[in-house]
Amino acid sequence: MLSPLGFSLLRRLSDGEITVAVEAADLSSAIEALDARYPGFKERLIDPSGELRQFVNIYLNDEDVRLGSGLKAKVNERDEISIVPAVAGGQDRT
Repeated sequence: MLSPLGFSLLRRLSDGEITVAVEAADLSSAIEALDARYPGFKERLIDPSGELRQFVNIYLNDEDVRLGSGLKAKVNERDEISIVPAVAGGQDRT
């Protein structure tokens, strides 16, 4: 399973790696494996109640995990998990 880390904030945690391979049976285990290899990931992805943080989007094979099984989503060897920090902002047109 591959976890693309295309955003600079997360790349700093992964020593500059854009893609990291981890072995896991579900999304929660994948995050644990990522955090074991690169400490600090879990706290940026999971809130103190054990849920995905509000401003982090995670996709399993281009599907938003919040719309499916969430952290319990099963993953396979060739699945791809994308971690996308939410971005807000813009210009008021008034």
